This record gives sequence, C-alpha cells and structure tokens, in this order.
Amino acid sequence: MRMTDKVLQNFNTSAFQNALIEWYHANKRDLPWRADQDPYKVWVSEIMLQQTKVDTVIPYFKQFISKYPTPRDLAYADQQEVLKTWEGLGYYSRARNLQHAIQEVVASYDGKVPDDPNELGSLKGIGPYTKGAILSIAYNQPQPAVDGNVMRVLSRVLKVDDDIAKTSARKKFETYAASLISHDDPSSFNQGMMELGALICTPKEPMCMFCPVQDYCRAFQEGVQQALPVKSKQKKQKVVPYTVLLIQNDKGHYVIEKRPADGLLANMWQFPMVPTVEIGNDHIEQWFHMEYGIDITKKVKKGNLKHVFTHLVWQLEIYEATTASTKVTDERLKIISRDELDEYPFPVSHQKMMKYLR
Repeated sequence: MRMTDKVLQNFNTSAFQNALIEWYHANKRDLPWRADQDPYKVWVSEIMLQQTKVDTVIPYFKQFISKYPTPRDLAYADQQEVLKTWEGLGYYSRARNLQHAIQEVVASYDGKVPDDPNELGSLKGIGPYTKGAILSIAYNQPQPAVDGNVMRVLSRVLKVDDDIAKTSARKKFETYAASLISHDDPSSFNQGMMELGALICTPKEPMCMFCPVQDYCRAFQEGVQQALPVKSKQKKQKVVPYTVLLIQNDKGHYVIEKRPADGLLANMWQFPMVPTVEIGNDHIEQWFHMEYGIDITKKVKKGNLKHVFTHLVWQLEIYEATTASTKVTDERLKIISRDELDEYPFPVSHQKMMKYLR
C-alpha cells in the first residue's frame, strides 16, 4: 500500500471537502485580492503574503495594484520605483523576482499569466506553493498549494508527525493535499485550507470548538492537536555588528549608499555601513576615506538599533557625522538633500534611523 493510501485510509474525503468549502464561503474574509480571480492580482498577493501578515499586506497590495494595475505596467516600471513602492514590506528579493518574472510573462506570453503548470513553474520566484495558488485560485485547476498554514492543518487533520521543517515532509504534504483537493471547486478548497489555518487551526491554542472539519480531525479525536505539527528548531541566527554613519555636509545634504545588485537588500539604498569587527571603531574614518574617498571630520553617537532577518541579526551602532565633501566619485554613493531621501527605497532598519537626521 502506498504511503498516501495508508494515511488516507478510512478518511471521508468528500465530506471533508464539503464541510471545508461550505465554511469558507460562509466565513471568508473580505480581502482586496479576492475581488476577482485575476491571475496577476492573485500572484502579487501571494508573493506579498509570504512571511507577512494579512493586515500588513492589504494597504501595500492596494497601493501596488493602483500603481501597477497590469503585468505590462509592472514589467516596464523602473526597478527603483518598484522597490520604493515595496518599501517597508521587507524581503525585497520578492519584489525583484516578481518584476523579473512579470517581464518574462510580457515578453514570452504577451502579458498573460500562464495557466500551464510547467510554464508557470519555470518563472523566477514561483515555487510549488505559489504555482498551486495561482492555478487553483485564478484558473480553478486542482493543484495543491501547501504552505505553513496548510501543513499545520493537514498534520492535525491526518495526524501526521513528520517534521514540517524538512523538505521531505513538505513533499508528503503536497501529495496528501493533491489527493484531498476538490476537483469541483479547487479554488475554494485551497483558499479554505489557508483560511482555516489562519483563523481557526492556529499554531498555538487552536480553536477546535469552532472548526468546521472537527469531525474529521484525527488529532482532535485523540486530543493531540497541541502537539502537532512537529517542527524542529531553526539554526541560531548569526549576529553581525555594524557602525552606521549619518553623514551630513555643510549644505545639509546627506551621503547615501546603494547596496550591491545581488544578495541581501539588493539595489536598496542605505546610510553607509561599516563592518565594526573587521575595521574597529578607532579606524572607521580612515577606512571610509580609503574605501570611498570621503573625509569625515566629526562623528557623535546617536543610538543603537537591532534588526532581525530570518537567519541574521544586525547590531547597528548609529553615528551622526560631518564632511566637507559636496561631491562623490564612488559610483556607490550619492549626496542628496534631506527632502530627496524620500525618493529612494530604504530598508526598514534605515528608515528607523531617519529620526536622528538634523
């Protein structure tokens, strides 16, 4: 007997589907990306919702779609403007990958989001979950869409104790979801699974008394819902200290730095950051002169800031500094007015530093 058959043995799939879909139609939240089944809007919403709460995403989604209402609008937009529109939402590689993939859609598919799984899955930034979400929600295809919420629901409903942090477990849950999905209404089924995980089958203290599929939940029947899903702890985050310089010249203009085109926060702008451990606090002015050709005449500490990424922590020591320079020769730097700062996309950590600007 196959693994899937064994897990789903004696499971009432059709009754589970009906209960879930009926509950979804009666209780689904009024979210802007549910106004229609436009595959482009579904795509944008799913990318924004990755590792970000719904309430945070709503205003960003509305602003983004207002500015880039069609794939062509986004494809031809300036990347710096796209990043500025995304500013504050975090995980900026999502925006870059989304625009890159949309450009391919415009170039190769005349602006129509592909409804073929292979074509859609080949686009940058589209993994199995996003592909399944677009195909099921926008095109009503019975494709599984398995994220953390869905794995949590399935681990409890089917009483599966595989470690959901492992890739092998995700593959299993995708197989289970593919077997359970409604072929009559895959859109509502997948959105119902997501909604159930977000509203009822929550990570801590699941509200089982309000669960529409309680009768089919094996973990609830055995009283072990709190113990599932099994998830191993993540590796400890690496802590990296930096000194950040808020450098102002005699005209009241500030020095800003563009991050590299690849890697963390690619192509975003920031106030110059110096790796404290490598340089040492006593040699920052000398290093900055050698690295960028700018002389710093004075620096005064203004505060500290801790910024947490998924696998990394920045410990930022913030200094106000002055320079006599009015021009820069290093292509990474610009000297701009205080008002012009609003035109450039800054990551959240550097937005928070702007309270120290004079």
